[in-house]
Amino acid sequence: MFDTLSDRLGNVFDRLKGRGSLNEQDVRDAMREVRVALLEADVALPVVRRFVDAVTEKAIGQDVLRSVTPGQQVVKIVNDELVAMLGGAEDEATNAELNLDAKPPVVVMMVGLQGSGKTTTTAKLGKYVREKHGKKILMASLDVNRPAAQEQLKILGEQVDIATLPIMPGQQPVDIAKRAMESAKLQAIDVLLLDTAGRLHVDEALMGEMKAISQVSAPQEVLLVVDSLAGQDAVNVAKSFNDEMPLTGVVLTRMDGDARGGAALSMRFVTGKPIKFAGTGEKLDALEAFVPSRVADRILGMGDVVGLVEKAAATIKEEDAEALAKRMAKGKFDLNDLRMQLQQMQNMGGLGMLAGMLPGMKKAKQALEASNMDDKVLVHMDAIIGSMTPKERTNPALMNAKRKRRVAAGSGTDVQHVNKVLKMHQEMGRAMKQIKKMGGLKGLGALFGGGGMPGMGGGMSGGAGGSLPGLGGGSGGPTVDPNTLPPDLRAMLDKK
Repeated sequence: MFDTLSDRLGNVFDRLKGRGSLNEQDVRDAMREVRVALLEADVALPVVRRFVDAVTEKAIGQDVLRSVTPGQQVVKIVNDELVAMLGGAEDEATNAELNLDAKPPVVVMMVGLQGSGKTTTTAKLGKYVREKHGKKILMASLDVNRPAAQEQLKILGEQVDIATLPIMPGQQPVDIAKRAMESAKLQAIDVLLLDTAGRLHVDEALMGEMKAISQVSAPQEVLLVVDSLAGQDAVNVAKSFNDEMPLTGVVLTRMDGDARGGAALSMRFVTGKPIKFAGTGEKLDALEAFVPSRVADRILGMGDVVGLVEKAAATIKEEDAEALAKRMAKGKFDLNDLRMQLQQMQNMGGLGMLAGMLPGMKKAKQALEASNMDDKVLVHMDAIIGSMTPKERTNPALMNAKRKRRVAAGSGTDVQHVNKVLKMHQEMGRAMKQIKKMGGLKGLGALFGGGGMPGMGGGMSGGAGGSLPGLGGGSGGPTVDPNTLPPDLRAMLDKK
C-alpha cells in the first residue's frame, strides 16, 4: 500500500538528505514536488494545500535550515504533518479501534454502498474483536435487497466460527434488527454486528432505512465501509454519509491494492471521522487497526516494527518459539527449524510484506520486485526440505550428490536450488550462534549491520552471493540500527 506515493516522496527526501546545507528555495522546490506527488496520489486538493503550507512554514525556519542535518529535519516535519493528516495522536489515544465500553450487547452498525465489502468486513471485524478482546459475537444481516446477502454472511460466520442470526425469509430490515437485539440479550452476547444493505449510490431510501435501524438498535459504533481504490469517490461517499448519519469511524477496504493512498490521506480531514480499520487482503484475518503514526512511517519508508511484532505475536506459536530458543541455546539448528521459520514467514505475509515493515528495507523490497521474485520461492524451499527424509532434515551433513539429485527430482527443482537451501541453513545456523555469543540486542544489531539478513544473499543486503533462490548478488545493503526499535521490542530482545 502507498507504494507509488512512498517512492515519489522517497526520491524527493533522498535528494534533500544528500545535501549538506539547504536554503529556502531548496525547501520550496522540494515541497513543489511533494505537492505534485500528493495530487497524483489522488489526495483532495484542500488537504494538499493545507499539508504543503504547514510543512513549508515549519521547514523554512532558521532552526531547520541552520541545523547540522537539515534534510533529516524536513523529513521529521513531513512525518509529523502526515500523522496529523491521518488523524494524529488524538485519534490514536481516544478513537483507536472500537468503543466497547457500554452495557452489552454493544451494537456495531456497518454501513456503506454496494460493492464496498461490508459483509466480508463484518466477518473480519467479528473475528478481530473475538480474538483481540475475547468478546462473544453475534452477526446479523439486514440486507434483504442483494440476492444471497444473508446466506453469504452465514457462510462467512461458519468460516470464522461466529454465530449469525437465523434467516427468516420476508422479514424487513428494521424487524430483523429488533430480532437481533432480542436474540443477543437472550444469548448474553457482548457485541452485535449489524450488516446493513447498500445501494449503488446514496439516496433517501437508503438513509431512511439506516436511520430507522439506528433508532431501534442504538448503535455504539456506526462504521462506514468504503473501498480505498475508489479514491476521491470514496471520500465523497464518506462525506455524504457523514452528513446524514452519526458516523463514529471509517473502515477502508482493499488497502493492500491501493498504491496511491488518496482516500486514506483525505478521509480524516474531509469527514472529521477517524479511520479505525484497514482491510489488507482477501483472507478473513486481513484486517488491521489503522494507527496514523505507523501508517505515516510506512509511507516514508521507515517501516512498521510495532506492526511486525504484533503480526509475529499473532502468527507464531509461543511453544514453537520456546522450543526453537532452547535448541538454539544448545547450538542446534537443523532443517526442520529452517522449515518452521519459512512457514512462519509465509503466515506473516511473505517476503515483500516483511521487507516493507522493516526500517531501512525499502530498497530490499524493491530488489524483490525487480527480480520478479514472489512468495512462491518460499513454497519451493519448503518443498525441497519436505522431499528430504527425517534423518536428512535432522542431519544435513548427510546430503551427498546422490541424495541432492533425489531431493531435486522430488521437489520439482534442481540441484542448484537444493544447494542454496543447504547454504541458507548453514548461514542461519552460524548467525544464530553469533547472536548467542554476542548476546541479545547487540548480536541482532551486528547481524543486520554487517552482512544483512541471514541467507538472504547480496540481493538483500550484501550477504553471500544470492543464497535465497531468485536473488542475485549485490553489495552494501541497508542496515537496521537497534536503537531505532521501540522500547518494548528492545527490552524483549535484550531479555532473550
